[in-house]
Amino acid sequence: MIMAKLADEDLSEYKKTSGDNPRNLKAKGWSLKNTLEQHKFLQNMLLVLALIGTCMVIGDGVLTPAISVFSAVSGLELSMSKQQHQYVEVPVVCAILILLFSLQHYGTHRLGFLFAPIVLAWLLCISTIGVYNIFHWNPHVYKALSPYYIYKFLKKTGKRGWMSLGGILLCITGSEAMFADLGHFTQLSIQIAFTFAVYPSLILAYMGQAAYLSRHHVLESDYRIGFYVSVPEKIRWPVLAIAILAAVVGSQAIITGTFSIIKQCTSLGCFPKVKIVHTSSKMHGQIYIPEINWTLMLLCLAVTVGFRDTKHISNASGLAVITVMLVTTCLMSLVIVLCWRKSSLYALAFIFFFGTIEALYFSASLIKFLEGAWVPLALSFIFLLIMYVWHYGTVMRYEFDVQNKVSINWLLTLFGSSNLGIVRVRGIGVINTELVSGIPAIFSHFITNLPAFHQVVVFLCVKSVPVPHVKPEERFLVGRVGPKEYRLYRCIARYGYRDVHKDDVEFEQDLICSIAEFIRSDKAFDDSLDQENERGSTERLTVVAASSSNHEGVQIYEDDGEQQSEVIVVAAEAQAPSPRVRKRVRFVLPESARIDQSAEEELTELTEAREAGMAFIMGHSYVRAKSGSSVMKKMAINFGYDFLRRNSRGPCYGLSTPHASTLEVGMVYIV
Repeated sequence: MIMAKLADEDLSEYKKTSGDNPRNLKAKGWSLKNTLEQHKFLQNMLLVLALIGTCMVIGDGVLTPAISVFSAVSGLELSMSKQQHQYVEVPVVCAILILLFSLQHYGTHRLGFLFAPIVLAWLLCISTIGVYNIFHWNPHVYKALSPYYIYKFLKKTGKRGWMSLGGILLCITGSEAMFADLGHFTQLSIQIAFTFAVYPSLILAYMGQAAYLSRHHVLESDYRIGFYVSVPEKIRWPVLAIAILAAVVGSQAIITGTFSIIKQCTSLGCFPKVKIVHTSSKMHGQIYIPEINWTLMLLCLAVTVGFRDTKHISNASGLAVITVMLVTTCLMSLVIVLCWRKSSLYALAFIFFFGTIEALYFSASLIKFLEGAWVPLALSFIFLLIMYVWHYGTVMRYEFDVQNKVSINWLLTLFGSSNLGIVRVRGIGVINTELVSGIPAIFSHFITNLPAFHQVVVFLCVKSVPVPHVKPEERFLVGRVGPKEYRLYRCIARYGYRDVHKDDVEFEQDLICSIAEFIRSDKAFDDSLDQENERGSTERLTVVAASSSNHEGVQIYEDDGEQQSEVIVVAAEAQAPSPRVRKRVRFVLPESARIDQSAEEELTELTEAREAGMAFIMGHSYVRAKSGSSVMKKMAINFGYDFLRRNSRGPCYGLSTPHASTLEVGMVYIV
């Protein structure tokens, strides 16, 4: 366990300055990190804080499409009577939302080329209208850019001015919706786009509306549709069309952003397993989650039909956005100390400056609790309950695995005993486990009830590490379990939370090639290592590159018996003819490779086992709270976690295993 953790810290994705040792006791932030690691209560508080921010982002995925489309369609009010408008507006909004969510499974890459022109046309449109209104109605409105007027406004209005800050948050929700899915862009592109395009356009648009309202503030009925009233009547319909298209693009951004954050939560064990569909083979990160998509659509329609106006939805969306900002500020202060190794004074100054402003807006939003702001709180509470129960059950199940894992000495004793009659059958048995050391309890449960297993056994752990990506050359950690002649291996496949898992065929080939490369490697033949493995005292893991990225390592070739003109260093031939066509497996080694006789025999046996086929043994756990547990724990484990486990996808180990080669072993976990 410790060795795998240290190897994870050596990944190149961990950005460390030269000479910076993360385990240096004198390093900045070490005392804070040590405090967090020693106090479980602080860890739970930090987890809850992060989950609250995540749940608010998911809630924003419900509210932003509703408010974006509703605001765009509200311009129809100027073209029809009030009686007609109340029967037309909501159905049109619902139809657009249903169409938007129904097209999600096609992926954004099919229509993505239209997004940039639509956004540019929208920004150009609102900025041009803003400039027109400024010069036409009130050229002196530019003075409002001075921060002095903020102080003057709050001093004059007092409590009423503070309460009005909650409505200003709608400006923030409108600007961030188009750039919610920031993971697909570089940092420089975001800075350039926002600084030179988005921000100036928004400022001009709001200044133009302010200039118009300064001359028409007596028309109280126009406040609700201030934007469309300020648009010249001749271009009102084209602006309405562009606004609807821009609302769709903004909604698409937050929907894909919600998919992305749920995928990352699933990888980190904080969300139930869901089906993740990669909609593009060329563009990385474009995914579609059916269950989440239809859930968002139903919730979005419920909010639209329930409120029927933009006022309540904007209050709800504003609270969701400002909560995400406040949580991000709190977590960013930890990043400054723990990741950037800066002084705690920088973090305190950061959280004081931004946190004070955001707390002011947050408190103003809470005042509108009964006017729609309760919606994100209710949604966040439901998602927070689901995510925390799932994480709690997952941790308890993992702790049971760790506490009940079988030592290597037990396995060696099992091999040495002749009373049990252990039988080795041909093929490769892949034991899927979440443990990175020791023998999982599910394997001992299987072997004691069915005393037979394959000639080559691989304990496979597909592990998510807290980095965005893991390079293919650092993907696998391979080691030996027990003495060399037992043919027991451990393989840890590491994926970042934004990595795309490969299909089953390619993953199998990379897995077998990584083991073959480990066998060929000189590190595999260290005599001292064999002695330690025989005593069961340690497991040493070697970083092995995936075959798809390691062209200088071992390559695998599979066919249906046809000969190939390759230089084969190690190959296994079928000794007897078979009535059916058998898969022929051959390893091609580099010309410079030098291996001894024992390694060649081991590779030959691995080749024969691969030809015989692979079987995947997966654990199917039933988690129950032990007797004497508290009522809350029994409800969380026996009802909450069990319900989520039964209604979520099965364990995802990074590959889609064929059903004909999969064996599930059931076991009850008493936690």
